[in-house]
Formats: sequence, C-alpha cells, structure tokens
Amino acid sequence: MNNLAKRVQTLTPSTTLAITAKANELKAAGVDVIGLGAGEPDYNTPENILTAAYQSMKEGKTKYTPSGGLPALKKAIISKLEKDQNLSYEPKEIMVGIGAKHVLYTLFQVLLNEGDEVIIPIPYWVSYPEQVKLAQGVPVYIEATSSQAYKVTAEQLRKAITDRTKAVIINSPSNPTGMLYTKEELAELADVCRESDILIVSDEIYEKLIYGEAVHTSVAELSEDAKKRTIIINGVSKSHSMTGWRIGYAAGDAEIIKAMTDLASHSTSNPTTTSQYAAIEAYDGPQEAVEEMRQAFEARLEAIFPKVAAIPGFNVIRPEGAFYLLPEVEKAAHKTGYSSVDEFATALLTEANVAVIPGSGFGAPKTIRLSYATSLEALTEAVERINQFVTSKWQD
Repeated sequence: MNNLAKRVQTLTPSTTLAITAKANELKAAGVDVIGLGAGEPDYNTPENILTAAYQSMKEGKTKYTPSGGLPALKKAIISKLEKDQNLSYEPKEIMVGIGAKHVLYTLFQVLLNEGDEVIIPIPYWVSYPEQVKLAQGVPVYIEATSSQAYKVTAEQLRKAITDRTKAVIINSPSNPTGMLYTKEELAELADVCRESDILIVSDEIYEKLIYGEAVHTSVAELSEDAKKRTIIINGVSKSHSMTGWRIGYAAGDAEIIKAMTDLASHSTSNPTTTSQYAAIEAYDGPQEAVEEMRQAFEARLEAIFPKVAAIPGFNVIRPEGAFYLLPEVEKAAHKTGYSSVDEFATALLTEANVAVIPGSGFGAPKTIRLSYATSLEALTEAVERINQFVTSKWQD
C-alpha cells in the first residue's frame, strides 16, 4: 500500500543537507572534517538583536500575532525598502513568514495552477524546482554558463516563455554562484517580462553581502511596471546572521500578498513572535555588525579565491556577492580518476576530509559549491587539502 501523495514522491532530497549529514557523521566518529557546505554565516546574531528578543519575552510578548506579521515589523520592512531601494510599499503589500524559504513556498502555492510554468535559471538554488513542483507547476530551465558569468540573457528568457509561463525567478546575488545582475541586465530582463506580461520573483536574500565595486539593484526599482509585477523575497537570515530565527518576507502586489497571508493563517498561524521582535531590532537597530560581517566575508574571498583558482583542473569565476564559490571541476574529477563530479565530491569528503556540495543539486553537474562562511584558518586548510588531493591523484 502506497500512502504517499504523488506530489511528494517526486521530491529530490536536498544535496546540501545530505552532504552536511554525512560530514557530521564523520565528525562524530572523530574525523577532522572541514565543512565548506554551510549556507549560513558563521557569526552569532548581533547582541542588540538578542537583547531585544529577550526583552520582548520578559515583557510577555509571547502570544499569537497577525498571520502576516506584526504591524511594527511590517513598518520596519517598509522603512528598510524605502531606505535601501527607494521603494514605497504599504502594509497590505508586505507578508512576513517563517523564513524566506517558506515565504517562497507560500508564494508558489497561491500563484500556480496545475501546468503553470516558472522559468528557473541554471545554476539554481536547490529548492526552487521542488517548490514549483509541489504547487503543481512546471519548472522550465534556462542555462547560464560560466562563459556568461552564470547570468541569463534577455534573449534566453524570451525564447523560454510560452503561453503557460507564469513567472521567472531572479536570484541576485545568487546562490550558488555569487554573481550579481547589473542594473542594465535587469532592465533587459524586465522588458521581456513586460512584453510577455509575466511575474518576476526576485530573491534578494543575499543583498547585504556585496563585494568590491558591485552594487545591488532590485528589479522592482527599475520602473513602475517592474515594481507592479515583482514579488521581492528577502529576510534577516543572511544579512543579520539569523538563519535559525526563521523570519523572511514578501513585498509586492496586494492581492497576492493577501492570498499568501490567508494561506499562512491556515498553515502556520503566524511567524514566531519572539523572532519577529528580534527582526524589528535587526532592521531598526544599529547596522555596524552587518557591515563588519560583510567585510570579513570580503577579506576571506580576497584571500581564498586565488588559491582555489590555482588548483589544477579548477575553473572559477570571481563572485560579487553571497559567500560561495562555484568552480567547474569536471577536468579535475576526470584527471583524478572519477567518472563524475559527484564521485569526486564524495572522495573529497571521505579521503581529504573536506565537505563540499556537488553542483548537480544546483543543476550544474560540472561544479562544486564551496562556502567561505567559515574561518579563514579553516578555509586555508581546506583548500590546501583539496589541492593536495588533486595533485596527488592527477593522471596525465
């Protein structure tokens, strides 16, 4: 007897979580594993945010809140969007949820009918296709190769649109590539969306982690039309090192936001109350810790990028945001005796004791993802282990 619904039988397990579980298993057995799979900052949540959360609990603010978030948190988000992106929203255009991931899930649930298509650029964050499928939608992929800096073009987008297309996902800065769309590139994509009258799901969760001369632009900033058809997805997880607090938000069309809020009222009741008060402080309080963390990630990138680029058989593009490198390593895999990058990544874990994420989970099977959200000392040691592993096994 099969008791499972069809919609969950096609789910692909998270590659990130699977590798992390294996790495933790080895660590528990006493193996000195260095994990480069982390999708979260290695900093604690800033002290002022911890204090605000504790104070809210002491004041008895531990009860239900409105399903779509506390009015004070919506106000803080609106203020943030106006300050950072010069965008104006009303409270009815904001929905707060249990992390950006669940906000995205809720969005697809209210947007998609069976057979509706969502265009997803490759490489993609692992949960995009699965969430679309769970909403009975159809993921449609367009590949952004390393030769185009992992960014899709307007022409690629135009060719992928059909009469079933409902939306396109734009993730900038990107997980897993760290690449950032320029204002001009976004404008070209927005024009295609306007021509075909499709929605834009703009995942901006890494917007505060930008390096060098790069500048983050939200596609919603570009024009009134772009703003109307864009749903911004963001949250405090990456910007304020609050991954476990689970607070994300959507900003956009009031009708869509209302539907998301109504769905949340029947599924989650409300985001965790204490976390909401913490998020208010995250947005309204001092931001020095955010910049301190960004600078630390940039320093790690400066130090580690040339070392990764120098590993034989590795081809890596310098990212402009987030905290990931996505080197193409197919040549290194083959030259060291492995038939696939997945096998190569497994060997790195079991033989070199370095945990990386195979790119197959991101739709990019020639790559591995390396996170530099760990100490520079650990990063340096991990890259040295990878280099020694490759050079010792290299076969000409």
